Parts: sequence; structure tokens; C-alpha cells
Amino acid sequence: MKSDPSTLIPSLAALCATFGLAGAAAAEDLVISNWDGYMAPDAVDSFNEATGNSAELVLHGTNEEIMGKLIASKGAGYDVVFVSSPFAEILHKMGLAEELDHAKLPNIANLYEAATQLPHDPGNTFSVPYAWGTTGLCYRSDLLAEAPDSWWDLLTPSEAVAGKTTMLATDRWLLAAAQLAEGYSVNTTDEAELAKVKEDLIAAKKTLLAYDDTTFYAKLVSGEAELVQAWDGWCNYGIAENADIKYVVPKEGSDLWVDEMVILKASEHKEAAYAFVNWMLDAGNHRWAAENILYKVPNEAAMEGLDPALIEQYPNMGMSAEDLLGYELLMDVGEAQRAYAKTVSEIKAAN
Repeated sequence: MKSDPSTLIPSLAALCATFGLAGAAAAEDLVISNWDGYMAPDAVDSFNEATGNSAELVLHGTNEEIMGKLIASKGAGYDVVFVSSPFAEILHKMGLAEELDHAKLPNIANLYEAATQLPHDPGNTFSVPYAWGTTGLCYRSDLLAEAPDSWWDLLTPSEAVAGKTTMLATDRWLLAAAQLAEGYSVNTTDEAELAKVKEDLIAAKKTLLAYDDTTFYAKLVSGEAELVQAWDGWCNYGIAENADIKYVVPKEGSDLWVDEMVILKASEHKEAAYAFVNWMLDAGNHRWAAENILYKVPNEAAMEGLDPALIEQYPNMGMSAEDLLGYELLMDVGEAQRAYAKTVSEIKAAN
């Protein structure tokens, strides 16, 4: 998971002004926008060589950054974008996402059945899932007296653990920790529920080492932190360095995050765009993400080809598609996003 799907609209105009139209490649090239390191370094060159297309990769740092560019240009200048599910949903609602012709995506058959029934886009009508996973607790099993099993272990840590915990800073995941702890929907729009979540998180803030979206696993490795909120794939980076680091989905559950591939309706290279998405859905090409960035991919053929030793080392990689679909997908909350952003601002401003 690469960024926060909560901070999109109320400020589309600001995004447009901030990001403008910069970043697209030459008009004659197929333009693919993705996060850095999210596919094989030679993926675009290999695609060009295999298909005879001329594609170019441009990078975006966050969902918000690429959305600003897409909104400003109405999708022009881009052909395929990688975004998280709430953003794919918004692109569809804004009329910027192509309605997919599955006849041009034969490799879509490689997806798990569960990945074709995601609530925001049943049947993959405008988006194709690329990676998916959970958010939970990543911890040093050798330093904690007891293994955590609840979001409350993070929100109300013991005296021994207080000051050695981190939480994700991005809005939807920060809020989700308390939403899940309280038994609320991670997409709730109820004002009273958001008020209780704010209360819980202001109290939890006093026990934190930091809000941290990028170095929390390194803090675990060093021992500076002992218990952190983490995306499963990022926890795996810590496990790779220290086998005492473990990952657990708390008993109250997790959100389901999904990163998607979307073809833009404004694309001037539709056939090549379809060819690229289909190429990425090839089992071998898609497996690269699981093997190298340690994220689960929703491609059954790709996951079946993983070395069992990888799943033994990183147990969360073995979570089934059915189990994943049992968690609530992060979705666009519409006008309630303003309340989400306000709630998070108030939490972070609180003493």
C-alpha cells in the first residue's frame, strides 16, 4: 500500500493548481504511472520488447499526486495508472476511467474469483487489482511480554510498551485502527462514531513514539519500537531483517486495501494500454511483485507458483483470497471525507 486514500476531495482545485499537467511522457508513447519500485525494474522495457509497443514509465509518490494530475488534465497524457481502490472508484465516478473490455484482457482469468467481486467494482468493470493485503500489528516477539492480539494493545499499551509504539500517519489507516477497535465500519460516515474515534486516538497519541508510514519497520529492527501499526507487506521488510518480528491481524479485524490498474478513458493508446495490463496479469510477470516487494497479489496463477519457503518465512503471504475478502474494503466515503480530514487534523493538533 503506497499512500492515503482519504485526502482527495475537498481540494481538487488545490491539487490541480499544485500538480498541474507535468509528468507525462511524449504523446507518441504509452504512458504508465506507478509508484517507484512497484513493478520489475525492466518491466516496461520487457513489455516493449515482447509486444513491439513504445511505453514509458513515469513515477508518482502518492495517490494524491497522480490524482491531481489526472483531474487537471481530465486524464489526458496518461494511459494506465496504478492507484488505490478509493481513487479508482473516484476516477470511475468522475468519468475518467475506461469501461473495460475483458475480451482484450484474456489474462484477467488468472485472478482469484474473490478478486473479481470487490465491492467497489464487482466484475472489474473499470479496474484490475494489482496487489492487496491487510493492516495489522507488527511487533518484536522477543521484547514484548505477551503477543498482541487486539487494536487496543496499540491504542492503550501497557506501561512497559508505552513510548515504543507507532501508528500510520495517513488518514484512513490512522482512523481505521480506532474504527476497528470500536467495532465500527472503516468507511463509517456517522458523526458520533467519528467523534469517539477522535477521542480514542487523541488518548493514544500520548503513548506514541511517532506517527510513521515509512520507517516503522526499521524502528522495530533497531528496537526503538516494539509494537507498530503496519501494512502486512511493509512488516515483511522488518521480518526479512529480524525473524523475531511478527505480524498479526487483530481479533477485531483489518481493512482490506487494494491497489489497482486503471486505463484512462482519455488514453490515445487504448490497444497498447490493454496489452500492458494484460501483460502484467501474466502469471510470471505478476509473480515478481509477490517475490520482490513481498505483497500478496490477487493473481491465483502467480501465487500458486510461489516458493513455499517464501510463505514459511513470511506467513502473511499465505493468507487466502477468501480470508482477505472477509475484511472490509476501503472505499470512497464521498462528502464525509471532509469530516475524515477534519478529524485527523484535530487529532494531530491535540496536545
